[in-house]
Amino acid sequence: VACDVLIVGGGYSACFAAIKAREQGAEVVMVDKGLAGRSGQSPWATSTMVFDPKKGGKLEDWVNEVHRKSEYLNNQYWAETVIRNSYARLQDCIAWGLPFSGKDDQWASASTGSFQGVSFGGRTGDLPWGLRQHAVKIGVKIFDRVMVTELLKQGGRIVGAVGISGKNDDIHTFIAKTTVLCVGGCSYKPLNYPPGQQLTGDGEAMAYRAGGEILGKEFIHLMWTIRGLPSGGMATALSYMDEDKVPEDLKELRNASILARLENAVGDQLPDLPKTATHYPFSYPRLDFEAHAGRAPVYRVGRDGAKVELVGDSCLGMSIRNADGLWAADKQCGTSLPGLYAAGDGLGTIANGAVYTMGGSSSMGAMVTGAIAGEAAAKEAAGMGKPVVSQDEIIRARQFVNTPRNRKGGFSPRWVTQLLQNTMAPYYIYSIKKADRLQGALTQVEFMQQHLVPMLIARDSHELRLAHETRSMVLSAEMRLRSALFRTESRGNHYREDFPRRDDKNWLAWTKIRPEQDKMTLVKVPIPEKWWPDKTIPYEKRYPYRYPGENGIAG
Repeated sequence: VACDVLIVGGGYSACFAAIKAREQGAEVVMVDKGLAGRSGQSPWATSTMVFDPKKGGKLEDWVNEVHRKSEYLNNQYWAETVIRNSYARLQDCIAWGLPFSGKDDQWASASTGSFQGVSFGGRTGDLPWGLRQHAVKIGVKIFDRVMVTELLKQGGRIVGAVGISGKNDDIHTFIAKTTVLCVGGCSYKPLNYPPGQQLTGDGEAMAYRAGGEILGKEFIHLMWTIRGLPSGGMATALSYMDEDKVPEDLKELRNASILARLENAVGDQLPDLPKTATHYPFSYPRLDFEAHAGRAPVYRVGRDGAKVELVGDSCLGMSIRNADGLWAADKQCGTSLPGLYAAGDGLGTIANGAVYTMGGSSSMGAMVTGAIAGEAAAKEAAGMGKPVVSQDEIIRARQFVNTPRNRKGGFSPRWVTQLLQNTMAPYYIYSIKKADRLQGALTQVEFMQQHLVPMLIARDSHELRLAHETRSMVLSAEMRLRSALFRTESRGNHYREDFPRRDDKNWLAWTKIRPEQDKMTLVKVPIPEKWWPDKTIPYEKRYPYRYPGENGIAG
């Protein structure tokens, strides 16, 4: 299949990229390993963030608040870009007839700190499905249930990709002038976060093998859930329901969801985070700190005294929103590989910094960056002739894809995935980090990379998909462990027990991962000095949240 622009993915960023590229006149093909509009995290979103200057508030105030709450590690350019363009993307959705609740031009405001939210109308999942329908209406060609597994590269440029069918043994070859990866970040298939089952880091793995650069992965995404529930979202939804509409068997859960306090196993109330630290109450690994001190489990206690037990780390393997994926090499969502763009959680803008500071910026950030990437990819493609791809390169990619099918013996991808989960899941590896423990886990993951992954076996097309997902997850785990070892400080959602405080002297920097001579290399990228915090402000006021072991010592 040949096209001008190849879009890999099927959520908000992919749909916006496809639509905006098509509006530029490009021939667009969108490929998703699930059902575009129904896969990934997008169908689970119920709201987003929107900045409308007519409704009060200054853009500068929003950007400054995000920067402070991000512990000064966010990319202010991308934070401002998402905020500034959010209203235009909302207007796109409304113009395309997509559902939003509320009145006043179908725009409903809700205060979240200084942020304004807009609710999606209809059922959860209607918006991404509506985007898909609009994309098809304007001429975007969609391939569902095709997992793109390897990029095609010719003369240093990305010229398409190959993928495997989820329906049969077919291998699809896509030749494109430009390619946009919108495949989200990575998780290790956590059982209690259903959207994470599909997020296996496939895009960044493909790009890394092709020589691309990846944003460092030290800032983990922490999300609580209630024991026995698939995610904390159900409890949150119940807390907004009228009491008389809640089923009898869920009333205790609903009452506990109207949060009064957090309480540990010995009855101590956990202190609230300072409002200046973050708006997101579970951003820091407080549940894991309590477990580490022998005071687990932690309970969510409602105003009427009802209790439910909380479980942390339900997003195992994921980074903070926008802190996963390919390094953003320019302001057009271009990557370090010519011809390759990225968007959504697949693009490492680090707009949120070290903490998820902008509630709703995951969905809106996907829409904004998707639109930018789609337009840029289409404009570049418009000035190009048909790409030339050698038969040798196509054969190489197809052989790589089929390797697990061609093996007579080896290791099951399910078994290797289970080993990976068991290695990465313990709280003392994933969220409460220390060099010796991280190095121990890295040794295990390196063995998987060197010995198990090359001998993955697939007996059918379904296992072939699993084998490539496992390959991607193991690579992502190595990146995460190396990133955690590299950053020798604590900041935001990255806590080092052996370095329990911020180090502005050495770590006002982002980390970047790149392959060099078959070796994974990490480098510091200094944050522009104009974005540094005011160091005349005392450390305790600059960073009002204290980590265990920090003892308020200035850094």
